[in-house]
Amino acid sequence: MASSSEDVIEIKPNTGWASLALSELWTYREVAFFLAWRDVKVRYKQTVFGFAWAVFQPLITMAIFSVIFGRVAKLPSDGVPYPLFVFAGLVPWLFFANCVNKASNSLVGGGAILKQVYFCRLAMPVSSIASSLLDFALAFGVLLVLMAYFGVVPTANIIWLPFLIVLAIFASLSVSLVLSALNVQFRDVKHAIPFVVQIWMYVTPVVYPMSVVDKPWLETLLALNPMAGVVEGFRWALLGVDTAPGPTIMISVAVTLTLTVVGVFYFRRMERNFADVV
Repeated sequence: MASSSEDVIEIKPNTGWASLALSELWTYREVAFFLAWRDVKVRYKQTVFGFAWAVFQPLITMAIFSVIFGRVAKLPSDGVPYPLFVFAGLVPWLFFANCVNKASNSLVGGGAILKQVYFCRLAMPVSSIASSLLDFALAFGVLLVLMAYFGVVPTANIIWLPFLIVLAIFASLSVSLVLSALNVQFRDVKHAIPFVVQIWMYVTPVVYPMSVVDKPWLETLLALNPMAGVVEGFRWALLGVDTAPGPTIMISVAVTLTLTVVGVFYFRRMERNFADVV
């Protein structure tokens, strides 16, 4: 009886520093979409308020910050009502914080899938960030309502808003890739992330404007935070504040691009051990 031969595909781990191979992520784009949709459904399954939680979180945080930092501490707000000022900063910041918290735990949380079937591992943190875009869109809609309530009309600077959103996505991705890979190796990372994110918010101009920083060296240091340019840029693009964040955004872009390249290379380097360690 004649024997039949079949093509056999053997998957081996990369040796040395792996190439980016971003085309593989596009090949498994349907997996990323499925994981993102699953994350959205699980997050709001059997909840009373459902998607409204994406609106409650920034609104409640805005109310608390407005009392503590607006009325008590009397922080400046670049000439716009403080509640609107802080909410415009919270929208991109909460997107970043949610992305980092979810994406950094995506590999550990999806350990069963990692062990059963091969697919581009980048799809897991990317899907977590994609699912967070829904919450961002809902919070952004509330921001537009608040702008109408306070009578603030966007200026021509709004044309830069898509660029700022892309910058926020890449800032979230760059940090999430490193933390998700580290979380597989060191489970302490899971407990440290909420604390780090909370501290990170206070070195980001969410409750205060960069204009209060009167030392150039300190302003440059704060601008190394990739979200500093995003938050300041959101207010400039939407609220028309006078403090144009040009230098801050340029530094944030440079830092974000550097972190993204480093993050992807580090993730691809470590992914060979994910299925064994997770």
